[in-house]
Amino acid sequence: MEDRIRHAVQKSLEQLGATGVTFAVEWPADPAHGDFAVNAGFAASKVLGKNPRDIAEIIVPVLEKALGDDATCIEVAGAGFINITLSPAAISNLLTEAKGDTWGVGTAHAGERIMIEYSNPNPFKEMHIGHLMSTIIGEATSRLMESSGANVVRDTYGGDVGPHVAKAIWGLRDKGVAETPTTEDIGTAYAHGSRAYEESETAKKEIETLNAEIYAMLAKDPAKHDAEERSLHETWVRGREVSVTAYRQLWDRLGSHFDYTIFESDTTPIGMRIVQDEIKNNVFEESEGAVIYRGEKVGLHTLVFITSYGTPTYETKDIGLAFWKEEHAPTDKVFILTAMEQVGHFKIVIAALNEFAPQLASKMQHISHGLLRLASGKMSSREGNVITADGLIREVIERASEKNEDPLVAEQVALGAIKYMILRQAPGGDIIFDMEKSLSLEGDSGPYLQYALVRATSILSASQVPPAETTSFESEAPLLARLITRFPEIVARAEELRGPHILVTYLTQLAGEWNSFYATGKIIGSENEASTLALVQAFVTTMRNGLGILAIPVPEKM
Repeated sequence: MEDRIRHAVQKSLEQLGATGVTFAVEWPADPAHGDFAVNAGFAASKVLGKNPRDIAEIIVPVLEKALGDDATCIEVAGAGFINITLSPAAISNLLTEAKGDTWGVGTAHAGERIMIEYSNPNPFKEMHIGHLMSTIIGEATSRLMESSGANVVRDTYGGDVGPHVAKAIWGLRDKGVAETPTTEDIGTAYAHGSRAYEESETAKKEIETLNAEIYAMLAKDPAKHDAEERSLHETWVRGREVSVTAYRQLWDRLGSHFDYTIFESDTTPIGMRIVQDEIKNNVFEESEGAVIYRGEKVGLHTLVFITSYGTPTYETKDIGLAFWKEEHAPTDKVFILTAMEQVGHFKIVIAALNEFAPQLASKMQHISHGLLRLASGKMSSREGNVITADGLIREVIERASEKNEDPLVAEQVALGAIKYMILRQAPGGDIIFDMEKSLSLEGDSGPYLQYALVRATSILSASQVPPAETTSFESEAPLLARLITRFPEIVARAEELRGPHILVTYLTQLAGEWNSFYATGKIIGSENEASTLALVQAFVTTMRNGLGILAIPVPEKM
């Protein structure tokens, strides 16, 4: 319907001589103002030199002809808006499309192959709630892209080399953890090594030496390792595997999967070779024993790519990553989701890459998100008070269990609570996680949406009458029906803006309207039961598909 409206308005503006004018087709904030609002009069006023209301008056007859019986009212409002109210029959026809898993699936990116990188926990550290946030936003964003018809390739990228690894292994050695460590052992060892690095000059030098030894060990053929290198390699392999196994268990729990798990040890040799090669082309330059990129030439700042110790920085590893992806998983677009703290980092990486691999640089886009905070403030794994993703999930499950005896339901409710609180925020904003609010059934929460769906599904199960093929309305269509018809456009808009919060806001409004509809009339046993059940079925399909896109679990009972 939105496309029909847009096409008719564009045709009218072209006839008036206003070609290429950008205008909005939106949903009015007040449903009393209709189902769509068009601001074309304002958008074309400067081009045509006419009053917005006069332009709108000219467009109205064109819309009336284009929409015909599908609209009951098309009128100019205010200073030049056009409000459109659809007919009950048009709403009913649109509701017939609200069936099956394909409801809400579009074609905007059909045929495109898109890679999205997210989660990105670093082996030798426990996954903290920042990674939990990235995983949840990344999965929802991936599913939104899939809903637009794209073939989405998911990857996660972890730092299995670097100072944090050296600190963790040094900590394991210092604490005498010789056998395969647990994730808790690794977390404790990393915190211990980090503190020692800050407090002891001797420990700092030992850790820096160990860091260089790890890079050197990985650069050699394992068959040529000496005894000390073999021992270091075994510790490194065991520690990485323990970490990644724990991550995969958590990803499964969250409903995420990855087509590629990439490590810095995979990308470091590539990045080092490229950065060193590009010195001769003046992309990078040597300075005081290090290799740097002069970002000032593109309005940024200078950054080190290879340290004076001969070790790469994150920037060099990301250069290698871009080439690794192109070789192993070529795609049309590459999105990288991280916290806002890394915005500057990616600006420099993409700027440097653009100088010698512009095609790769043009594919890359960084998507940033804020931080997840609890009452204790910002986390710090270096200080040893990191709040782990698993720890937060277990705590919320424990609270959810107080009202849900079934452990499966408690976990589904808890995950829904966590995901909703994260996804409801617009991109870039920090989130304060509120335990009580997250589990509330009173609205603006994941359990609120889950409960609305469970209630509607129970009505369909309890009724002895099958839903009708279509829903008919005696007079005007209820707001619930009108909201349901917006679902495909909502999903498309959320994907276009990379904003899962748009879908969250819509589903919350939809659940609220469902509760109002449920409270104001009888469904089972009513005179129009079959027709009303068709509307209930459309709501169930819409809510189920919407929660599916957000990867929020759907309990069978609550």
